[in-house]
Amino acid sequence: MAKKKILVIGSSNTDMTIKGERLPLPGETVLGGEFKMGPGGKGANQAVAASRLGGDVTFICKVGRDLFGDNSINLYNKEGMDTSHILRSDKPSGIALILVDAKAENCISVAPGANGDITVSDIEKLEPVIAQADYVILQLEITVAAVVKAAQIAKASGAYVILNPAPACPLPAEIFSNISLITPNQTEIALMTGIEVSDEDSLHAAVRKIQEMGVKDVVVTLGSKGSLVCQGSDFIFVPSQKVKAVDTTAAGDTFCGGIAVGLSEGMTLEDAAAFATKASALTVQKMGAQDSIPYRKDIK
Repeated sequence: MAKKKILVIGSSNTDMTIKGERLPLPGETVLGGEFKMGPGGKGANQAVAASRLGGDVTFICKVGRDLFGDNSINLYNKEGMDTSHILRSDKPSGIALILVDAKAENCISVAPGANGDITVSDIEKLEPVIAQADYVILQLEITVAAVVKAAQIAKASGAYVILNPAPACPLPAEIFSNISLITPNQTEIALMTGIEVSDEDSLHAAVRKIQEMGVKDVVVTLGSKGSLVCQGSDFIFVPSQKVKAVDTTAAGDTFCGGIAVGLSEGMTLEDAAAFATKASALTVQKMGAQDSIPYRKDIK
């Protein structure tokens, strides 16, 4: 039986990461630390994760006509993804500056560049490609208008549409009816619903509010605690794996890619979340974004 097709539409960045003992305070310079540069961007991370974990992946993004863009495409080709629909922009490729402390906490500043140049018109021209996908993964590092249009096309074509609503930003109400699964963290679900999440009851209330907005399936990531899966009326807690975290960059992206792969292989949402949790636990044990994403053979 042919593999289900996973399409990721999103951002592509070059990540520049410094790991030090602590994050600097405003106006402060902290000397010392380890520097690493490599490919990143939420869309690219999720595409790489899905591909390495066994998915049949097509990736659509927009990169500059520069060295960073060329390098990114070459790397995505080596990952075995279909890159034939990647777009080029006259704007520079996206750049992310990441600071990581000894406790694996991070702060990130992003210059979107070409990522902000993906238009509704670009998405409309890609409708035949979107229509071939069984699963479509979206995030919010490209324009919201482009995400809304991609979700509309994908849902109308019968795809299962996954939205990772990060980085958090206001979303138009019409997007939710075109989303099959949403994967917010606690901060993001609070922003979308207006419900402050402080305990289990408020978390459940926020999930119900998302469902009332039109999304049937919800997985809330809870960091080191695990995740909460809600499909229909059932709440299922999926615990995390206890590991020593080195860098949490790309952990959430690995989780999203893992869920898509699991679902594409016929797993239940709960089992897909458990599979994705194992992959994420491996990601946080290494430095970097895509450099830290595991392969299927690594999942025990």
